[in-house]
Amino acid sequence: MTPHPPPAAPPGERLPEQRTAAGRMPEDRGHMIRRRWLTAVIIVLLVGIPAGYLVISAGQSRASGLDKERESSAVGLQDNWPSLMKRRVFEVPVPPDAFAVAYYETSNWKTSRLYVHFTTSAGGLDTFLAESGTSRSALAPGRVTVSERDAGIAGWTFTDGTVWSGATVTREGPRPTTDITVDLTDPAFPRVFVVSTTSP
Repeated sequence: MTPHPPPAAPPGERLPEQRTAAGRMPEDRGHMIRRRWLTAVIIVLLVGIPAGYLVISAGQSRASGLDKERESSAVGLQDNWPSLMKRRVFEVPVPPDAFAVAYYETSNWKTSRLYVHFTTSAGGLDTFLAESGTSRSALAPGRVTVSERDAGIAGWTFTDGTVWSGATVTREGPRPTTDITVDLTDPAFPRVFVVSTTSP
C-alpha cells in the first residue's frame, strides 16, 4: 500500500514538532557549531593552562636559583661553622679542633657549592683528609686546586711565597667533588681552603 502523507494542520494550527527516536529535538546546524566550539575551548583550556603553568614554573625556578647564587655571593663568607647537615651533604668534615672557620653556599638550577676555610692542627688536617677520602700523601706540593673563579667568589687570594699543597677528591655522582688547597707555611697550624661541588 502507498503510505498516506501526514495530515495537514488545520487552518491556524501547527502540528507538533518532530522528535528523534530518543525523544530529543533534532540539533540544528547553529547549535551543533556552538557545541563543537565550546568543546574545543574546554580542551584548549584543560591542556593549555597546565602546560603554561609548567613553563612559567620552570622559568621562575631557574631565575630563583640564579638569584640565590647572586645573593650568596653578595653576602660572602660567614664567620661560622656550616651546619652539620651541610657538612654531610657536601662531605666537608671540618675537624673538631678547627678555628677561624668561615663558609658560605651558592646554589642555582645546575650546581651547588659549599666554600669553607678553617685553621686546624697537623693532626686535625690528617683527620680531615682521611674523612674526606684522601690523605696527606695525595697533596701535591705547589698545587692550588681551587679555581680562579671560585677563589674570586670566596674572596680568597692564593699568593706566591706561600707553601701551597692541593688535591681534588672525585667521587661517583651524585656525591660531591671536593677541591682542597692547604697553606702549609706553618705546618703546626695548616690553613685549609675547600670548595665542594654537587650537581643534583
